[in-house]
Amino acid sequence: MTTRQTNRRQFLQASTAAGVGYWVAGGVQAKESTSALETINFGCIGVGGKGQSDSNDAARHGNVAAICDIDDNNLGKAAARWPKAKKFNDYRKMIEEFGDSIDAVTVSIPDHSHAPASSLAIKAGKHCFTQKPLTHSIEEARVLGELAKKHGVQSQMGNQGTASSNLRKTAALIQAGLLGSVSEVHVWTNRPVWPQGNVQPKEGPVPAHIHWDEFLGPAKHRAYAPDYHPFKWRGWWDFGTGALGDMACHTLNLPFMALELKDPLSVVAESAEHDKQTYPGWSVITFEFPALGKRGPVKLVWYDGGKKPAANLFPAPGIFTNSQGKTVDAGQYRKVLNTGSLMIGDKGSLLSPGDYGWDTNYTGVLANNEWIPQAQIKEPSVEIVESPGHFTEYANAIKGGPAPRSNFADYAGPLTEVILLGNLAVWVSGKKVEWDAAKLKATNAPEVADIVRKKYQNGYGI
Repeated sequence: MTTRQTNRRQFLQASTAAGVGYWVAGGVQAKESTSALETINFGCIGVGGKGQSDSNDAARHGNVAAICDIDDNNLGKAAARWPKAKKFNDYRKMIEEFGDSIDAVTVSIPDHSHAPASSLAIKAGKHCFTQKPLTHSIEEARVLGELAKKHGVQSQMGNQGTASSNLRKTAALIQAGLLGSVSEVHVWTNRPVWPQGNVQPKEGPVPAHIHWDEFLGPAKHRAYAPDYHPFKWRGWWDFGTGALGDMACHTLNLPFMALELKDPLSVVAESAEHDKQTYPGWSVITFEFPALGKRGPVKLVWYDGGKKPAANLFPAPGIFTNSQGKTVDAGQYRKVLNTGSLMIGDKGSLLSPGDYGWDTNYTGVLANNEWIPQAQIKEPSVEIVESPGHFTEYANAIKGGPAPRSNFADYAGPLTEVILLGNLAVWVSGKKVEWDAAKLKATNAPEVADIVRKKYQNGYGI
């Protein structure tokens, strides 16, 4: 370890602990400096697919010093962008051999490896940006939040809607009483768009550019099949988290923020049959949340695989002009919405179409089964903290700014716990799972214990 590297680490840790340093309130830069210590050196774990955009974000906010991928094709493309970056196929070797040269990581790899890679980085003192869902199991989500706090690092999950001013404002309006008391929430998606539900993989030889053992990581061994890599892994229990895990960190984000939907009491699922190798072709999952503060109990229903809320929950056909000045037939929502969320209160309902909860072009408040143009709605007065951008929040926090909204301990971890609880219910479809959040235990379903707390293979763990 060189003196310069030691000083880099000391600088970044000190500025994070101070919570101010380089940045002041509002994201205004307090002073200019040419010190090399202000450059964040990133190690990017996963540089293909979403990892490509995450590593590009890292490059825009610092220096990509190391790149890691189990696919040599992905690694080669990234190396062409950053020829000086050190290349790895195994993130464990990257952190062990090159860790003193990096300050922060991005983790953009299959779900089952999120927690092992993130925890290793955090324990090495690295700030950590991890793609959604934060983890593969509920316990992992809890542990990563605890580790981030213990080691004093900045953390962020890659659910970019959390940084949207529209989403933040809408959540604040609901908390201020826009809809009255919200008791019912519906969230749905058009996923899966990959094969799942009794899929039989076609095994074959491992391509020369794939490091299969590194892909498997903490998962039990199985032969290579193109049905697993590069994209179809999402539908497999050993690797992914299904449609719910893939999309709910986005689509559920607005209701979660608005209603503080943490620690449900129970969850029950209906689903298509599946062989417990892949997630089912469709599922409908119902969560029951207890009253919290001034908010009463809330029922949340999730739908995927083509299932949607009942049509009578949506507005009757009728023409209105939305806040963007567009003429809209409200009845279209019954037919064409493939993804979105609907919150139902005693003073009205709010529809957020789209995946991310930030789309307000077609959002209206329902009263007497009619959509009211947003321009005619008297909104409560609210204040929000504007975001400079999702990844920018992470980079600024490393340099001493406020913690990202979607940090592991306070937001991303609790959101991920709720989402992954739905997969417990899918595993035992038809059985109502009673949940003790404090103990991380399904009190009436011991058969899901190995899903709550994973068993790791090949020397991996958290």
